[in-house]
Amino acid sequence: MISERDSYFIKRAIQLAEEGMKSNAGGPFGAVIVKNDKIIAEGFNQVTSSNDPTAHAEVVAIRKACDKLKSFQLEDCIVYTSCEPCPMCLGAIYWARPKAVFYACTKEDAAAIGFDDHFIYEEIEKDIENRRIKFINMERAEGVKVFEQWAKKEEKTEY
Repeated sequence: MISERDSYFIKRAIQLAEEGMKSNAGGPFGAVIVKNDKIIAEGFNQVTSSNDPTAHAEVVAIRKACDKLKSFQLEDCIVYTSCEPCPMCLGAIYWARPKAVFYACTKEDAAAIGFDDHFIYEEIEKDIENRRIKFINMERAEGVKVFEQWAKKEEKTEY
């Protein structure tokens, strides 16, 4: 069920999208992370202003929230975002493990203004040798040795 508080938080995410866009920080996207009914982190797209292709609103907000919580997971948090997350942000959200995501615009709305990430979903489905960007597997045996060490490591933080 969507509450008045949910509406307040999504409107804040939309406001952040507008602020970021007007300041020329990046595209028109904003995100808010809430825990215990309080905003703990906010972000807007900063891709072009920071020259960081990962500086999407959700990633910016997740980084801030995790720093504030001193945790790599957003336990009992809710993400409010001005647009349905792209594949990268979707991955970051799943790794952060919030309990819910609310969004305003859809990925189709984003595609209509030039932010179309459908090709990424298509690329994921392709065999690795058929992707647009060449992926070359090498030194796997050396890399696997580190994985084997991790598997045997007793004092590690699982995630």
